[in-house]
Amino acid sequence: MERGKTSGTAKSVRVLVVDDYEPWHSFVSKTLRNEPELKVIGQVSDGLDAVQQAQHLQPDLILLDIGLPTLNGIEAARQIRQVSPKSKILFISENRSLDIVEHALSTGAAGYVAKSDAGSELLPAVRAVLEGKRFVSVSLKGRALINREDEHTAEQARRERVVAPSRPRSVESNRHELRLYSDDAAFVDAFAHSIEAALNSGNAVVVIATESHQANLLQHLRTDGVDVDAAAERKLYIPLDVSDSLPTVMGAATGDGFARGVPHAIVEALRTAKERHLHLAVG
Repeated sequence: MERGKTSGTAKSVRVLVVDDYEPWHSFVSKTLRNEPELKVIGQVSDGLDAVQQAQHLQPDLILLDIGLPTLNGIEAARQIRQVSPKSKILFISENRSLDIVEHALSTGAAGYVAKSDAGSELLPAVRAVLEGKRFVSVSLKGRALINREDEHTAEQARRERVVAPSRPRSVESNRHELRLYSDDAAFVDAFAHSIEAALNSGNAVVVIATESHQANLLQHLRTDGVDVDAAAERKLYIPLDVSDSLPTVMGAATGDGFARGVPHAIVEALRTAKERHLHLAVG
């Protein structure tokens, strides 16, 4: 950990946390308390507020999300570099797009951690950044983003395990995945990214969710520039209300048979996927 000396004592590293998910603030604060030198001096949930607080507080380190209200994290980072040039920036985001990672690092940020890896990588990433190194999560593809020192640091991170509140717990097999989320916001954000990835790959998606979740997912997808209406017309995006679908799905699970128990829309999507040689994600 980078240290300074003030009157014979170690200087605290002053940290500003920027994220619009409240449980994340608690997780970060709890995790950083494991390092006596680290001191959280501010927590904000808005990109514009992040710029203003960075200018006012001049923190040593800023932990910065990308999906923020008012001003996204990448644009906030560019402005922070102007008003607080000595602050080191470490992005922590659920976004795993390599283009986004590259744009984020191009701002002069020192690192990028995927939130789902933060339980094991947050403290190692903070240490690396404060030591003047670049840190990128090992789980992110595109190894050109990571130099040898980064790769070594990220591998060390795998030895440290802390459970983050936003991290879904997964049970996986070859073809299926079960994920449990801590709240609606985390579910919608992660599910929307999964849907977007599937649609961008040309795959069909059947979404079984409540009416409110459907609305939130649509808003999230459209904000990200996904043409949901076009996907729906091509039968690649099929929304189903959970109250209508659950009885028939449960019927399939209790032995009524897949073709008889599963809603017609899913059967239709399966036919479409088969005809177009697509993969079908049912969520």
